[in-house]
Amino acid sequence: MEIIQLYEIYRKHPLVTTDSRRTPRGSMFFALKGDNFDGNQFAAKALEGGCAVAVVDDPTVAPKGDGRYVVVPDVLQTLQQLGHYHREQMPGKMIIQITGTNGKTTTKELVSAVLSQIGPVQWTQGNLNNHIGVPLTLLTLKDDDGFGIIETGANHPGEIAQLSRIVDPDMGLITNVGRAHLEGFGSFEGVKRTKAELYDYIRDHQKIGIFLNVSDENLLEMAGQMPAVRYGLTGSEGAEVWGEVVECNPFVKFRYRQEHTEWHTVQTHLIGAYNIHNLMAAVAVGMQFGVPFSLISEALAGYQPTNNRSEFRDTGRNHLVIDAYNANPTSMAAALDNFRQLKAEHKMMILGDMRELGADSQTEHQRVVEKARESGAEEVWLVGENFAHTQHGFRHFADVDAVIEELQNNPIKGYTILIKGSNGTKLFRLPDYL
Repeated sequence: MEIIQLYEIYRKHPLVTTDSRRTPRGSMFFALKGDNFDGNQFAAKALEGGCAVAVVDDPTVAPKGDGRYVVVPDVLQTLQQLGHYHREQMPGKMIIQITGTNGKTTTKELVSAVLSQIGPVQWTQGNLNNHIGVPLTLLTLKDDDGFGIIETGANHPGEIAQLSRIVDPDMGLITNVGRAHLEGFGSFEGVKRTKAELYDYIRDHQKIGIFLNVSDENLLEMAGQMPAVRYGLTGSEGAEVWGEVVECNPFVKFRYRQEHTEWHTVQTHLIGAYNIHNLMAAVAVGMQFGVPFSLISEALAGYQPTNNRSEFRDTGRNHLVIDAYNANPTSMAAALDNFRQLKAEHKMMILGDMRELGADSQTEHQRVVEKARESGAEEVWLVGENFAHTQHGFRHFADVDAVIEELQNNPIKGYTILIKGSNGTKLFRLPDYL
């Protein structure tokens, strides 16, 4: 079946699912394959559950004459083609693609909050930023949406280039580049080259341009002379709008302005001075599309993080700084630096392993240990196999279950606690016990 024909079916059934357990009536089911499952085997169940159409690539599961089945050569490739085709049918929408080592999800949400002040916006939900999540997000674009904010992630070279071809962005934004997924990228230079694939796409296809943090030397080098909306910290040369942290105890208060204009001060609900770059990216995007500064400030002040990223929580027993969705050497260093500056009578850190660092893993985990020694925390708990190979002198736990057992037997009270680790360590389970 040609993509145009499949698109006609999609327009009649514009709700897409890849999970046979979630089958909204009248939706389309795409039978994806994984390492341990074959969605083709669940196509009949999806149709029984309410789906109107099942897209499969195993013809043996499609009964002859049953028009509810659409057989294609490759379901994943078809999903990507359909997402791209749908995006191409909406040339009047402004599509902004966001990537980066750290902060891309928070930036995506801040940008979306700002642009929502002036019209309908569709953006990546949760962390659906890969080869499956990106086309699914594109397929949620509606006729009346003015903006699409598409987050893209990668852990191997070439992935941002592939996702950019699917998204076909009008503008791009790289939050930063740091030492993450080194096992897949090979080196920090590999990280830079892969993230720069977004800049390459914008440049090669003569798109509008990029949003550029001129305070970041790596991004400046990667961007060269590309057309850009430039933002940065106060004193950054070439910025069209700049900002600075006013205070951070525990939430970030910052201010921003353009040249010869007054300061706009915003009290946020974000933890961590490093979020100034994410906030300024949202300011720059809003400024580019004519959002009044008063509405930019209102959107940023109203944003509440709820995704274990830069989240502050008072449990009644302790104050928690939760940044447990992801961790790499760059984000870990930023979190520890911020926590060291936080004013609190009793401080504690629970740090989980950083994943996908390859040969650099032991060195990078040891650096975290040394930084933890300088943090001023009364208690430091380390969690995971990678920290087991460091010289630390702190309490070490094999996994999050061991931490939970300790907290149940010996409850902690009266501390301000940083919880930081890769998602795979599951430290996000700890707040219920603190």
